[in-house]
Amino acid sequence: MNKLEVQDLHKRYGSHEVIKGVSLTARAGDVISIIGSSGSGKSTFLRCINLLEQPHAGKILLNNEELKLVPNKEGGLKAADAKQLQRMRSRLSMVFQHFNLWSHMTALQNVIEAPVHVLGVSKKEALEKAEHYLAKVGVSHRKDAYPGHMSGGEQQRVAIARALAMEPEVMLFDEPTSALDPELVGDVLKVMRGLAQEGRTMVVVTHEMGFAREVSNQLVFLHQGVALERGDPREVLANPQTERLQQFLSGSLK
Repeated sequence: MNKLEVQDLHKRYGSHEVIKGVSLTARAGDVISIIGSSGSGKSTFLRCINLLEQPHAGKILLNNEELKLVPNKEGGLKAADAKQLQRMRSRLSMVFQHFNLWSHMTALQNVIEAPVHVLGVSKKEALEKAEHYLAKVGVSHRKDAYPGHMSGGEQQRVAIARALAMEPEVMLFDEPTSALDPELVGDVLKVMRGLAQEGRTMVVVTHEMGFAREVSNQLVFLHQGVALERGDPREVLANPQTERLQQFLSGSLK
């Protein structure tokens, strides 16, 4: 069964089209890495999936349920049913590049917040869940710390715990290691590898080629809003078929 399906997605800013008919299908347990140079549309595509950005055309389905979209005044598409959007978003947890933790809340409070106020979970259950997931990602000893007193790696692991606490069907990761100091990247990637081994369905925008090659079972190379290449990560990375991907992998296309 398809957990997530995106069909022929388009997005533009003014007259500039940044996503040009990109499609993606994730079955249960798939780990899909999306790679490409800066400005290729990777993060915009991810943000369109849960309507943090409004696409201009295309379909989005979660567990074969289509997100109902209607035109807005600017020519884009918005959710037709706010309740459906909230329900689908709660099953699509996103981990952001810059953590996006509440600065006035402790790590524990950050993880408890959404299950209580979005899912309607009791505070007792949310607390148990939060402590479980903070331990799972290796930061239970920092549960009473505020984000400003944590390293970037710790903050990102709290953000992953927060996403897990929503019990999502699909996890979306938007360059989760790119804001981290090099020595902190490994801790976050280790957590993500563990999630993949558990069979979590994940779509990951990343610059980490090792992760893409070793952990993913699908790879998509975006260039100027087009999915130029896709397939088995080891095969695609070892035998790029387009000059653009060859340039990207050689470091000449940033």
